[in-house]
Amino acid sequence: MNLLSSNPYRKVGLRAALTVSLISLVLVMVPTHAAAKNKKKKQVDLSANPLGNVNSKQPDKELYDKAMIAIKKGRFDLARLDLQTLLNTYPDSEYQMRAKLAVGDSWFKEGGTAALTQAEAEYKDFITFFPQAPEAAEAQMKVGDIYFMQMEKPDRDYTNAQSAEREYRAMIDQFPDSALVPRAKQKLREVQEVLAEREFLIGQYYATRENWSGALARLETIADTYPLYSKSDQVWLTIGDAYEGEAQQVQISKALPAAVRERLDQVYLDKAAAAYSHVITRYPMAPHVEDARDRLIAMNRPIPEPTQEAIAADDAEERSRQPVRFTDKTLGILKHGPMVVEAAHVGEPTLESPARIIAPDITRENQQIFVRAFQAEQPGAAKGAETAKATPTGANEPPRSDQPQAPLQFENVPGSDNGGGTGIGASIVSAPNAASAKPVPSTEDPNAVVKAVSATTTTLPAAEAPVVAPTQVNDIKPGLVPAQSATANSRAAKKTKADLSAESSSRKKKKKGLSKLNPF
Repeated sequence: MNLLSSNPYRKVGLRAALTVSLISLVLVMVPTHAAAKNKKKKQVDLSANPLGNVNSKQPDKELYDKAMIAIKKGRFDLARLDLQTLLNTYPDSEYQMRAKLAVGDSWFKEGGTAALTQAEAEYKDFITFFPQAPEAAEAQMKVGDIYFMQMEKPDRDYTNAQSAEREYRAMIDQFPDSALVPRAKQKLREVQEVLAEREFLIGQYYATRENWSGALARLETIADTYPLYSKSDQVWLTIGDAYEGEAQQVQISKALPAAVRERLDQVYLDKAAAAYSHVITRYPMAPHVEDARDRLIAMNRPIPEPTQEAIAADDAEERSRQPVRFTDKTLGILKHGPMVVEAAHVGEPTLESPARIIAPDITRENQQIFVRAFQAEQPGAAKGAETAKATPTGANEPPRSDQPQAPLQFENVPGSDNGGGTGIGASIVSAPNAASAKPVPSTEDPNAVVKAVSATTTTLPAAEAPVVAPTQVNDIKPGLVPAQSATANSRAAKKTKADLSAESSSRKKKKKGLSKLNPF
């Protein structure tokens, strides 16, 4: 005691050593206790039957548990081997359904294009064999996730995005009571965000090239199919700008009449104003709603007021979207898949796509607009042409300009049906406004401006009569040499050779005879 009281530092050192020893002992005992606890829990999990909730040591259960442990450790080949053994050896096992689904899960967790393809096939087989099982909805959901994981950016191949949209729609349609439906709807919103972004990029490209038909086809497809798109307000603004662009093209077209230009300009400006108004009434809380108001003010058009229900619905959509952060943009550049943080988390996604609008549809619509504009310029022209009746005039009177002309009429010339080669069939074309019911006078009027035409004779003059054909053309008269023989004799005559030495040629000719002595 005296030593401890006389040396306080030694007392403090002993206390510290004792404290360190106790802490070390506790640290050594805690892992041992935790390991024993985990081991006990693991043993309970392995012996428990997840389907019957009873302890079991059956061989099919042992195979199933062994496969589950292998999947957790990443030994997918070994897990599939155990599962296939269970399926083939115990066809009536209660683990048959779970084992079939676990085979697909092993391929799904392995990853890779080939493995995901195998997983899709296994999930499809599971749905075929167990369509009424609760796990069928899970299998269908996994099929959609397979395509969702392989989606690319909006400006790349969109085949996987279309397949994911189809599979998620099938899951919602086939299993409407499943607990996975809300998750499937959210995935569907994200997929449709990617597809809408792709269409919007293409529509913007066409708009910059002033290809208004192509731009309107893409943009109106987005407006009809993907109303929850995060840039729907920009879509409708671009639609209005496209119609204004068509109105400007009409204004600068000098080939159209002024009345037609004014009428077409009014039609396209009305369409543009309707698009701007839709932004205000449907997306009143969108970022670009003020741009729509400014455009309507510039056009001297009334500005509509949105309803309270529309304001509340759009506000909920905007609040459900996540803001795009700097890290999201950075990861969007680096990662393979698309960025879907701007997708809405409320609202019903489109479960059935309407008919797609294509550029020829827009072109035909513009043609109909042009036709109506031209018809409106002459309101009584078409109707008057149908109802007006031509008043016949005399044979010697000129056609009247205030009445439409009657169609031309043909009259048969008497006697044109006679004769086989000695006569001509002729038709007399009457004047457009001449009265066809009047008989032709027998005597001509000497004061008439136009002489009456009539067929007096059908016999041709001797100069124009056809030559009588010979009775036989192959006979040769005696004393005459056939033409063919003369031609043959002329061909048989020997031709004299021409001197080709003086001709110029790019190819050197071989000299013959005395020409060999000529050095040039």
